[in-house]
Amino acid sequence: MTTRDDLALAHRLADAAGEAIRPFFRARYDLEIKADKSPVTEADRAAEAAIRAILEQERPGDGIIGEEYGSVRTDAERVWILDPIDGTRSFIAGRPIFGTLIALTQGGWPTIGIIDQPIARERWAGMSGQPTTFNGKPVRTRACKALEGAGIATTSPHLFADGDVPHYMALVAAVSGGSPRQGPVYGGDCYNYGLLASGFLDIVIESGLQSYDFAALVPVVEGAGGMMCDWNGEPLTADSEGHVLALGDPARLEDVLEAIHGADPAHHHDH
Repeated sequence: MTTRDDLALAHRLADAAGEAIRPFFRARYDLEIKADKSPVTEADRAAEAAIRAILEQERPGDGIIGEEYGSVRTDAERVWILDPIDGTRSFIAGRPIFGTLIALTQGGWPTIGIIDQPIARERWAGMSGQPTTFNGKPVRTRACKALEGAGIATTSPHLFADGDVPHYMALVAAVSGGSPRQGPVYGGDCYNYGLLASGFLDIVIESGLQSYDFAALVPVVEGAGGMMCDWNGEPLTADSEGHVLALGDPARLEDVLEAIHGADPAHHHDH
């Protein structure tokens, strides 16, 4: 079974999720608030169920970790990680900037990642060793010569834990150079990482992400020439605390880390 087969399957999974989601968008559906206070809709569940049905048939030995229906066979060498609607709040608000995230990890590392926006029918696909594609055509991140003026995005400033806020604000200050016009773009969830891969944003910063929030993003961003890491510049793993940085231009890493941590030696360490 080649990686190409896996990529073709991942595209089929994204197609199935989109078919399940589209009828619910800007329509009437049931909404619940989960124990962690996050919203979930019939669309999230229908999309994940559609993906899992195909996986159980086509890859019965592979593990699955999904946001809505839990985990099976997580000790398998190959594990699919699913987030049927990343950006449920955007979905509920009728904003077509949510996405379906599908990742395949092998030995714990994400080797395939898909970000699919089923309303605009936009799809980023990343695979280890291959250039990232957007709707089938290769995309690249853009160069970023300086931190000041960089395009920065985060889903919401309200999602940062209190202790993270000063670090986030310090990065915003470095990017904006005192001008609110240079400030962040808000909203977007996974969509921002696709835009970074396509060269429209330079930095995405978030905290509190789970593995199903970022596993699919890594092959997409890295296959386009960008990098993803935690707030100390370390690679993201399943054990990461959910502090996520994506940079379109890896040359800006030290600048970003310096801005986030300033003279705070507890966090920052030189490589």
